[in-house]
Amino acid sequence: MNGTGDRVRVWAIAGSLRTDSWNQKLLVAAAALAPEDVDVHISDVLPQIPLFNEDLIGNEPAAVGRLRAEVQAADAVLIVTPEYNGMVPGVLKNLLDWITFPLFACAMMDKPVSLMGASTGKLATARAQSGLRQLFVYNRALVVPSPEVLVNFAHEAFDSKGQLIDPMYRDRIAHQFAYLKKYARLNTMDEVALNS
Repeated sequence: MNGTGDRVRVWAIAGSLRTDSWNQKLLVAAAALAPEDVDVHISDVLPQIPLFNEDLIGNEPAAVGRLRAEVQAADAVLIVTPEYNGMVPGVLKNLLDWITFPLFACAMMDKPVSLMGASTGKLATARAQSGLRQLFVYNRALVVPSPEVLVNFAHEAFDSKGQLIDPMYRDRIAHQFAYLKKYARLNTMDEVALNS
C-alpha cells in the first residue's frame, strides 16, 4: 500500500467545474461514507489543467505534474462524472488524457477505479460511465464492475443542504468502496509478489 499500514489511499475527483455541481456533492457524500481504513483525497486540480497538447510532453505545466503525482501516490481512484450530451465532459476527458499519457506507462496503469455520477435525468450518467470504462481498458485500469452508482433525479436524492439522503445510493456507495478496497489490496499483493 502507498498509504500507512493497511490503509487504502483513494484519489478522487468530480468532473465538473460548476460551483453547485451535483457530482461534487456526490463526491463529498461518498468520501464521508468511505470505510474508516480508507483515506479519500479530493483533488482540486481540475480547473488548473490546460488543454492536452502532446508538444508539451516532457515539459508539462506544474499542475499536470501535480496531477500525475497525486494519482501515482494513490492505491485506487474514484471518478464522479457528469454527463454532457451523452458523453464524458470535455474537462474530465482532457484531465484523463494527461493522466493516461503515455499509454501503458501512465499513473493510472493497473489501479482499481470506481465510477459514480449524478444527474437530474432518468438515466443519470450511464452513458458517460460506459465511455469511461472503455477509456480505462487501454490503461489496464480495473473498473469496479458493480454495484453501479448512478444517481438519477439528483434533485430528489439530496436535501437542501447538499446531503445525500437516499438510502439506496448510500448503500451502493458503501458496497462500491468495499470492492474498491478489496481490489486495491489484491493489486498491492500482486505488486509485492512481482517484486519479490
